Amino acid sequence: MRIFHDYRAVPANAKGASAAIGNFDGVHLGHRAVIDLARSKGEAIGAPLGILTFEPHPREFFAPDAPPFRLMSPAARASRLAKLDVDLLYQAPFNAAMAALSPREFAQTVLKDGLGLAHVVVGRDFRFGKGRAGDAGMLTEFGAEMCFAVTAADLLEGQSGEVSSTAIRRALSDGLPQEAAAMLGHWHRIEGTVMGGEQRGRELGYPTANMSIAGLHPPRFGVYAVRVDVLNGTHAGEYIGAASLGVRPMFDGEMPNLETFLFDFSGDLYGADMSVALVDYLRPEAKFDSLEAFIAQMDADCAQARRILEAL
Repeated sequence: MRIFHDYRAVPANAKGASAAIGNFDGVHLGHRAVIDLARSKGEAIGAPLGILTFEPHPREFFAPDAPPFRLMSPAARASRLAKLDVDLLYQAPFNAAMAALSPREFAQTVLKDGLGLAHVVVGRDFRFGKGRAGDAGMLTEFGAEMCFAVTAADLLEGQSGEVSSTAIRRALSDGLPQEAAAMLGHWHRIEGTVMGGEQRGRELGYPTANMSIAGLHPPRFGVYAVRVDVLNGTHAGEYIGAASLGVRPMFDGEMPNLETFLFDFSGDLYGADMSVALVDYLRPEAKFDSLEAFIAQMDADCAQARRILEAL
């Protein structure tokens, strides 16, 4: 997959795509339906599959002080899209200039002149241009005028209603990772680089790989059964384990992070990139009366997590 960060500097051999447009936060099943429709439209005309998304997320641009809401980082989103065999990812900068474009200017400047798209696929609720003044109907009219086709995809419905990033965030906030996974089509994953920690877990017999969750929507704090991909380094591979997500009340922590203990593992993971899938929620965070009680609970957590994961 080729990635472009400036729609004004896309080479000729990366134009002419059939592209799905959206933020694709989480790359959930609703997003997959839009992407698959763009793929089928492209195959019919011999066009590569493209994705047009924006960075930062427009919501971050307009409300920079709002609480973190993203389900995945830009790198994690790109990784997920690559697994879907996307050919071209246009990650356009969302800035004051982009926000000021009228619907017509966006269609002409970005879609036609910049990316030279052959076909555009959007959700029926798609809005674009200054003040979100443009909709799918308007885009269809612009496409007819500017020589690109437009398809508006119906929104996907799940068992609990519309599949959306908002519904997935709600499920994660409620400690329901399996419900979130049903809408995502994959386990919700937190990806990042393993940081140095205070090594308290090592002293307690439970060395953990610590990762920041800064900038991401925080799932319910507590202990999870997890599947882990170590993405690089000498220990690259797949593992299972238990993870604590939160502020570590036993040690009066303040900054939320993710601490993951890998079963049957020995080695140094500092600096490695990891992808941690939240499979099942075991219990909330808690502060214990003693380290002995804390260790006993970790023993029980790990035994429960292993039973759950090995039964999958």
